[in-house]
Amino acid sequence: MHAPELHWFPAPPPDWGARLQALAKPDAAAWATLQDLARMRLDALATIRLDRRLQRLFATMVPPKLATPPIRLAVLGSSTLDHLLPALRVGALRRGLHLTLHTGEYGQYAQDLATPPPALTAFAPDTILLALDAPHLLRGLSPAMDAPAAQAHLDGTTATLARLWSQARAHGWGVIQQTVLPTILPLAGNNEHRLPGSPAAACQRLNAALRDLADANGIDLLALDTAATRHGLAAWHDPVFWHRAKQDVHPGAAPFYGDLAARILAARQGRSSKALVLDLDNTLWAGVIGDDGMAGIILGQGSTLGEAHAGLQSYAKSLAQRGVILAVCSKNDEQNAWEPFDAHPEMVLRRSDIACFVANWTDKATNLRTIAQRLNIGIDSLVFLDDNPAERAIVRQELPMVAVPEVGEDPALFAQTLADAGYFEAVSLTDEDRARASQYQANLAREAAQTAFPDGSHTDMGAYLRGLDMELRWTRFDPVGAPRIVQLINKTNQFNLTTRRTTPEAIAGLVADDTALTLQLRLLDRFGDNGIIAIVHGHRDDEAIVIDIWLMSCRVLGRGAEAATLNLVAAEAQRLGATSLVGQYRPTEKNGMVQNHYPSLGFEAAGAAAADGTTTWTLGLATFTPPEVHMRTTRT
Repeated sequence: MHAPELHWFPAPPPDWGARLQALAKPDAAAWATLQDLARMRLDALATIRLDRRLQRLFATMVPPKLATPPIRLAVLGSSTLDHLLPALRVGALRRGLHLTLHTGEYGQYAQDLATPPPALTAFAPDTILLALDAPHLLRGLSPAMDAPAAQAHLDGTTATLARLWSQARAHGWGVIQQTVLPTILPLAGNNEHRLPGSPAAACQRLNAALRDLADANGIDLLALDTAATRHGLAAWHDPVFWHRAKQDVHPGAAPFYGDLAARILAARQGRSSKALVLDLDNTLWAGVIGDDGMAGIILGQGSTLGEAHAGLQSYAKSLAQRGVILAVCSKNDEQNAWEPFDAHPEMVLRRSDIACFVANWTDKATNLRTIAQRLNIGIDSLVFLDDNPAERAIVRQELPMVAVPEVGEDPALFAQTLADAGYFEAVSLTDEDRARASQYQANLAREAAQTAFPDGSHTDMGAYLRGLDMELRWTRFDPVGAPRIVQLINKTNQFNLTTRRTTPEAIAGLVADDTALTLQLRLLDRFGDNGIIAIVHGHRDDEAIVIDIWLMSCRVLGRGAEAATLNLVAAEAQRLGATSLVGQYRPTEKNGMVQNHYPSLGFEAAGAAAADGTTTWTLGLATFTPPEVHMRTTRT
């Protein structure tokens, strides 16, 4: 048995253990070092070792200024789960998440969800991970059953799962459901599906039914069956460990298991990567465009090497079509670097696919900072793909927050490595995700238009903004926009005043609450649709509206959208009978850019800052004068 490796990470250096042992104080520096040490190709023993140090330092101490709130995860199941806990914590650590875990008593998940015991209630989980094994879920299914009886049994199983999900949600807990590993032995061989009561065949039908049921109920899946297909069942399950210790997941597979689960937790917290930054020479094609010219690079049909590079381009284009931003970072002359995108017949990626293109002779770490700035996203949202191991090592050293996959030497494996690493994990996809590439292209056009006003004067900027012909369309929260609202609240970190997270159920409640202030805002201009650029919601407290969430897209900063949003918030608050607005700023490591948001809009401080740095601000509506903005507003 070969355990599934975290092969996209570099191997631990010789001083890995010494660096780990040297950590003694639970401070920000120790947390950052632990993250660096976790972003290595760790096996199960190294993962346990790292977790012990993590627990010693941060079991009860939350690192300062986390980008997202700590997560409390309860792991409930029908098999032995304790051996997976270190990997869950380390997987979360890699993504900057502070994870606290609770496990239920062996096999008591149904009772725990129906009537939570005091320990679970006191733990107050954010999320439940329901880890159930195939023999348990399919117990009672008999090969002697005919098709209707077997289907009735399967329907009963899925109905039980739906009930468990409902019970968890009734307590306010999110749910992650583990799919089942296909561990039951076949009885009929290749055509096992022709035996209606076959438990082995039922595993596949159950996983298929789980996917449909989870989609219908808004449940996220931990797809162990997919991982087993990729690595082989023996890498994930060993009958010896099952019979000796009832471990459904092999201990050697724990690091991969923890990483898979952490991807979902991170995606829910908006911690998935947003942009794939691509090197060019010997990455998107074989050869050096500046030396070999268009005719000399190898790409596309007729060459195994060329087809491998084209395969990477195809995968990157597919990522872009589902919402991942594509950028280029290359040591090259810009004109030469663009030429294949414009003229090579075998290029899959074209100029229109690239949201940001940086080709020069500056070091790549500096250029990656530039790309993040131009895209208005955090630099830790970047994944940098480069064939050159020296360039990868330099970027890891200079920018440890940037994900740099260890792709190896064979370009045929580049795309597979990206897929295995799960950088772009998504728990939901919307139409706006799929339109993201065109939105960033439109941003480039806006930037080009702004260069017509080089001195940045108020007069010139006003003319530029008026020339954009902006329209701010707004409406209250509604069922159509709810999935995107949940997604934005859970992934926006920079322009986010409180970084509170939410659930589909909470947003559904706000949709139905006529007394709540809820706004979703979309910005259009002459270059196109920017999509939903702001979310605000607040609740009534006596004569005030307290703003619980105010977040905006960084793509539209500098165009007056902040002031236009305030005008709408004030108008809606007055419609609801409020005489003042109350806003809070809760600092995190990500949202320093909005620390002066409220005072810049005319709010006044309400007392001193809290111990965690949270500040409170008020604005009286009786004397409020809406600031001038260069956009029209329309209710849809």
